[in-house]
Amino acid sequence: MTSSLAPLLAQREALAQDLAQVVDDEVKGQTGMSGAAVKAAYATVRKFKPGIVATATWHMLPGFLDALAPFWDERGSSPFGEYLTAHSEAASEALLAVTDQQAQSAAAPLAKAYTSLRGKGKGYVAAALGPVGEAIAGHADDAA
Repeated sequence: MTSSLAPLLAQREALAQDLAQVVDDEVKGQTGMSGAAVKAAYATVRKFKPGIVATATWHMLPGFLDALAPFWDERGSSPFGEYLTAHSEAASEALLAVTDQQAQSAAAPLAKAYTSLRGKGKGYVAAALGPVGEAIAGHADDAA
């Protein structure tokens, strides 16, 4: 990994936990019928393997940081969460490319849960970009 966000891997465990918490919070905030489906799929994934979100985030973190490094480098003085939100189309696709690749080798129950959510995944990822950017920026500030 040679991206500008590579130094954050020194805080890999803490950053992975913070990003997993963002996922938990986003899932908890879902409402309506589609929210119920998201919560059910998420519960299936967590039941299949407790701690899977933090573990998967830890494993994919180098890819996530590589995917987000161009946005980090281009943000100027903008808060990173705001910058990602303003560029949600490209940022969401960049992150989903990492998870799509990982899903190809996932266990069948996890792949099925991922596939069931992937169609709406971009919207879910876009909604979480602000908190994701804040978490990354917070760790970048700590690393500085």
